[in-house]
Amino acid sequence: MYSTHAIRKLVEKALYVRKLTPEIEFGINAELTRLGHIPETDFEALELLMSEMDAGRIQSVPLQ
Repeated sequence: MYSTHAIRKLVEKALYVRKLTPEIEFGINAELTRLGHIPETDFEALELLMSEMDAGRIQSVPLQ
């Protein structure tokens, strides 16, 4: 998943399925670690994801 805007694509997936799965969360963390910084577009996507989670529209799915 090492393409441009990978974090944004993962956030889009979470918004589409209305769930933050462990796989999506791992992918986001892996990209943040790999990049060492957050590009502006990815930062905005993460802000949107967090606000949707705070509003209860996105559910965090625990590891099974």
